[in-house]
Amino acid sequence: MSDTSEINPSIRSFILRKFPAARKRNLNDAVPLLESGIIDSLGVLDLVGFLEQTFDMKINDDDLTPENFGNIERMVAFVQRKNSQSKVAAS
Repeated sequence: MSDTSEINPSIRSFILRKFPAARKRNLNDAVPLLESGIIDSLGVLDLVGFLEQTFDMKINDDDLTPENFGNIERMVAFVQRKNSQSKVAAS
């Protein structure tokens, strides 16, 4: 699954299912996930595993930055970037 229209709902659904704090708050795509306490450092690892499996991608330690994982908007952009990089590398 790499259709960009499916990335956001997929990530959002996973966060709402996996992290109770996301259900208690009004989760929108710009909410800072770590700073707001919705996701902790172990939660980031769960999220990485989900993204790798769902979007068939490899996430490196260097990728684990607030710019990539700060909120849902940033994760969607990150997945799109990684997908386009892997398509370029494969061609």
